[in-house]
Amino acid sequence: MKDLVSFIVARLVDNPDAVTIEEREEGDTIVVELRVAKEDLGKVIGKQGRTAKAMRAVLAAAASRLEKRSRLEIME
Repeated sequence: MKDLVSFIVARLVDNPDAVTIEEREEGDTIVVELRVAKEDLGKVIGKQGRTAKAMRAVLAAAASRLEKRSRLEIME
């Protein structure tokens, strides 16, 4: 999951070196915490949250193949 989010986010942001991704499991849920530079936050979220929603949909599809759930948390 971490690699998948990294692949997507690296192509969206202007400062890929500032991207940090942490992954942990809480029961049957995979939690991915994403931190980006402040100026890139809008690019990751997108207009009306569409980009973030699309990333969450891709994560949910990947997690379902592992018979798990996923949650993407975009941190400031």
